[in-house]
Amino acid sequence: QVILSESEGGWVQTGGSLRLSCAASGRTFNIAQMGWFRQAPGKEREFLAAISWRGVDTDYAGSVKGRFTISKDNAKNTVYLQMTSLKPEDTAIYYCASTDIRSGTYDYWGQGTQVTVSL
Repeated sequence: QVILSESEGGWVQTGGSLRLSCAASGRTFNIAQMGWFRQAPGKEREFLAAISWRGVDTDYAGSVKGRFTISKDNAKNTVYLQMTSLKPEDTAIYYCASTDIRSGTYDYWGQGTQVTVSL
């Protein structure tokens, strides 16, 4: 089992920045990739970014590319999501998740953290 612990989100004004972190523990040797997702009220969960467990390869959704950066501290087994130029439409609950090398699917999820961007 993999346990994912997210940092607290927060409140920020439009144009501001915020960094989220997600620490992985447990059977991390089975992790292939880490990802960040978000879900706004009344909307489906949206993929934001992913990074390989070794921290080499990254992928971004078009909606956040250039504004959000995913990174990983291999020594701490922690993944970060640096968010800049935040907009009110970025308001959502943000989740980190991990894929298993055997299934290739996001099997484990963090508890979610609220990010609110005000005008």
